[in-house]
Amino acid sequence: MRKFFVAGNWKMNKTGEEARLLVADLLPELQAVTNVDKAVCPPFPYLVQLANMLAGSGIGLGAQNMHWEASGAFTGEVAPRMVAEFCQYVILGHSERRAYFGETDETVNKKLKAALAVGLTPIVCVGETLMENEAGLTSAVVGRQTRMGLEGLSPADAAKLVIAYEPVWAIGTGRAATSEQAQDVHANIVRKALADLFGQEAAQSIRIQYGGSVNAKNAAELFGMPDIDGALVGGASLKPAEFIAIVKAAGAAR
Repeated sequence: MRKFFVAGNWKMNKTGEEARLLVADLLPELQAVTNVDKAVCPPFPYLVQLANMLAGSGIGLGAQNMHWEASGAFTGEVAPRMVAEFCQYVILGHSERRAYFGETDETVNKKLKAALAVGLTPIVCVGETLMENEAGLTSAVVGRQTRMGLEGLSPADAAKLVIAYEPVWAIGTGRAATSEQAQDVHANIVRKALADLFGQEAAQSIRIQYGGSVNAKNAAELFGMPDIDGALVGGASLKPAEFIAIVKAAGAAR
């Protein structure tokens, strides 16, 4: 039985003081849920401050991106070892990074390998746009992103990562996929692609999160699906009561 994992992606939100107050609000109740892995992924400027707050709490810290090069003349970028100095997780290939900053399956693959090399747990995002979904291309797009993003990994390395299926049409729209829709993609597209790449046993060990308008009302139903192993939570992770309720729903799921 895999342990659920719920991570909060704060995106470009909060000031330093607001970030501190949010974590202070979250800590007591998140620590009380011991059967779920939890992490928060704030903007880069707050990683050091929150690393100190979260030390010894059992709540992980993640960055929202990183470069694949170890060092060099890449102004504005952050190297893998810089992230690993403070974080346990890093989000890679989020649809907003793909849409606004030109990320591709190839660059995601480079970042993934670089993250693993410094001991980070990558949260690798895959997902289709509304146009692709309505054109019946979900399987082709999500399958390609999974296969190309994870190309060249060994089964042992693949077992260290997390996949987050985030349909782009559900991110920040309030229009979440139904639990049945999400389960179908997780089982028949993502986990199938993982099995093709690494074998059935390895595929079953990799956690697949769902992301896209996850909230306290739909979390329990989503987590009741056999191939949904947690959530990558956006807007709801900025609301303490909402995020805590989602984590508790994961803890009660199975």
